[in-house]
Amino acid sequence: MINLEDMSTEQINGKTNDLDILPIYDALQIMNEEDAKVPQAIKEEIPQIEKAVGIVIEAFRKGGRLIYMGAGTSGRLGVLDAVECPPTFGTPPEMVVGLIAGGEGAFIKAVEGAEDSLAKGVDDLKDINLNSNDVVVGIAASGRTPYVIAGLNYAKKIGCKTVSIACNKGSEVGEVADIAIEVVVGPEVLTGSTRLKAGTAQKMVLNMISTISMVGIGKAYKNLMVDVQRTNKKLETRAENIIIAATEVDRELARRMLEEAGGSVKLAITMIFLNCNADEAKERLKLADGHIRKTLI
Repeated sequence: MINLEDMSTEQINGKTNDLDILPIYDALQIMNEEDAKVPQAIKEEIPQIEKAVGIVIEAFRKGGRLIYMGAGTSGRLGVLDAVECPPTFGTPPEMVVGLIAGGEGAFIKAVEGAEDSLAKGVDDLKDINLNSNDVVVGIAASGRTPYVIAGLNYAKKIGCKTVSIACNKGSEVGEVADIAIEVVVGPEVLTGSTRLKAGTAQKMVLNMISTISMVGIGKAYKNLMVDVQRTNKKLETRAENIIIAATEVDRELARRMLEEAGGSVKLAITMIFLNCNADEAKERLKLADGHIRKTLI
């Protein structure tokens, strides 16, 4: 076990020893320079992230779920990524799940001590009926959160694939998980405040995992969100714009085909490309595992 004081996320950043007296511009410039280190740190972990995306795609194809679990900022980031999937990719809410130590209330108000509960890490997974088709991603900047470690151990016990995301090398969560993603971003501008660079790194990695996994199961055509849900006026217009961008039809036809497709952008695009009705387009998409491009072969 690595002592807390020895972790890179707990070290003092020499550039900000005078943070409390720095001019505002200088403080902001240093923060910006430190934040710029995050993408490079992530780049070094792309091979591990690739492995994680691979097992998530495999899980989705088997009807499994992507389960995020974490405490504090890490937990909130997992919940945030999960709740954005249904409107962006048209997925059911239970397909990507975010668990946070202390429950839903902990998203807006810190629940002190919740992250230290081993039992709760297991109970929360049992409560969602975790099964061996699921993938559990444990998120912990320090890499030593008991709630996450217990959850990963339980997930492995029942046969799940597991992934960890931490910001320290040789992390405890990394030792437990099948795939360890360890993005070392170095000391924070505000010592120990892992909602800063560590939080940014975690958010970026979660973006990568969920987005490319969804693309992998046909949730995009080119770089277009073809399963976007029309939940407001902006998204209604976006849906039409996606059809127009994909097929080069005019707005009137895009709108009509979208109506015939029951609001499904993907179905409307397929109908236009194949010059067919909705039922035939549905069948072609089913045979193509939901990928528009495959229907064109």
